[in-house]
Amino acid sequence: MIVGALGRGPFPRAVHAPAGRRSGGPAGTARGGGAQVSEDRPPEGGVYEWYQRGLRLLDDGHPQAAATLLVRAAEAEPQSRSILEALARAQYDAGRYDDAVQSFTTLTAMNPTDDYAQFGLGLAASRAGDLALAAEHLALAVAMRPDLGHYARALRGVRARQAAGSA
Repeated sequence: MIVGALGRGPFPRAVHAPAGRRSGGPAGTARGGGAQVSEDRPPEGGVYEWYQRGLRLLDDGHPQAAATLLVRAAEAEPQSRSILEALARAQYDAGRYDDAVQSFTTLTAMNPTDDYAQFGLGLAASRAGDLALAAEHLALAVAMRPDLGHYARALRGVRARQAAGSA
C-alpha cells in the first residue's frame, strides 16, 4: 500500500507520503471539484486559518481550490515548511506538476534531509517528465527511509521508464 500520491495517508490516490508520518498530501487525482476560492480578493481570516482551510479542501478532494488558498498563505509566510508542503501536495493533486516541482524544490533547499520533500519532488518530476531529476530525488528518499516500500517502488518505476526510453 502506498501513501496517497503525495498525501500523507495510504497512497493510492496517487503516491502520497510516508505512512504514519504526515497527513494529507499530493493525494489522489481529483481536480478541483465544486470548492471555490477567489484569486481576486483576499480570503477571510489569518494565515493559520488559510492553511487549515487549504488542508480541508485538499482532504475533501479540491486540490485546485486548496492550491489557490495555500499560495496566499505561502506568500504571507514564505518560510513555513508546513504551508509549503501542503501547497506542493495540492499542486501535485491538481495536476500542476511543474508548480509542485518548484514547491518541493524549495522545501528540499530548506531542509535537504526531509525524506518526504525528496519523495514529493521525485514524484512531481516524474509526472512532469523529468525522469533524471525524479530518479535522483527518489533515490535520496529511499536512502533516507529504506523502510518505506512505496519510496522504493516509485524509484523502480522511474528507473524502468528510463530504461524503456533508452532502449
